[in-house]
Amino acid sequence: MDIKPLLKITLVFTLCVIMMGAYTRLSDAGLGCPDWPGCYGMVKVPTASHELTAVKDAFPEHTVEADKAWLEMIHRYIAGALGLMVLAILIMSLRKADAPKKLPMFIAALIVFQAVLGMWTVTMKLMPIVVMSHLIGGFALFSLLLLLYLRSKPLRIPGGDAPARKLSTLALMCIGVLLLQIVLGGWTSSNYAALACTSLPICEGNWVDNLNFSSAFSPFQGDHPSYEYGVLDYSARMTIHVAHRIGAIITAAMLLFLAFRLVTKALSSTIRNAAWLLAVLVVLQVILGISNVVLHLPLGIAVSHNAGAALLLLTLVFINYALWRKA
Repeated sequence: MDIKPLLKITLVFTLCVIMMGAYTRLSDAGLGCPDWPGCYGMVKVPTASHELTAVKDAFPEHTVEADKAWLEMIHRYIAGALGLMVLAILIMSLRKADAPKKLPMFIAALIVFQAVLGMWTVTMKLMPIVVMSHLIGGFALFSLLLLLYLRSKPLRIPGGDAPARKLSTLALMCIGVLLLQIVLGGWTSSNYAALACTSLPICEGNWVDNLNFSSAFSPFQGDHPSYEYGVLDYSARMTIHVAHRIGAIITAAMLLFLAFRLVTKALSSTIRNAAWLLAVLVVLQVILGISNVVLHLPLGIAVSHNAGAALLLLTLVFINYALWRKA
């Protein structure tokens, strides 16, 4: 049985999980269910009167917010379905003699670790380092699934495109910068710093004198009953936001430069088309980022900004694969 159709479906499903995770987080529904993997000890959100009575006895300190709880449980349901798809990919890869083995096994291990991070996200009450790691794990899973798909479908570029290959080091630098920017974005979101600055281009007021890097980027922020809505003071959140904003400028400039160089130098239409896609995605991502600031983080735009980052990463993974692969 051909594994490529399942990989395509899994890639789409992974993007859906990333977007649903962002929607859940941005809707402040990350603790909609205070336990894991169920919700108040049940496989679905308790809504019946007898279920609510049982919840009151077992979780006297909590009140069921059905809308937030359903968001959290739907995210868990589709993440569980994604886990089953990855398991199917692993089984098919192990059974097929000429299929890659190590990469599917690593992907399967990663999704198990993602499940653990999902549990810790709840049990550690949205601790930022855990929330950010969970987000980065989703992006890593997305990228590795694409890499597995590319390895299962050999990429053929007539002549090898030597002029484009000369840009392989630049492409690798760009994916490194993008990964750092995604980490900064995850840290911004998990510390509720997305609205710490509400003016352009960097931040309002005398922001330079208020930078506080030691507090802003400390991975552990002390013991708190919950990290929901953030525990850092304004200066730390502002510092995180400014770092993400400056990182966005650097990242956009580098990615657009790479896209320009590939469009003008590449001989292959495959690589040129990927470069054009990269440029379009960068412009859209910048527009979405500015819209988040100007419109004060509307939910739809904020979720689209997460999806845009994932698609940018996928495009750069493809470009690097095309430039670094054996001719």
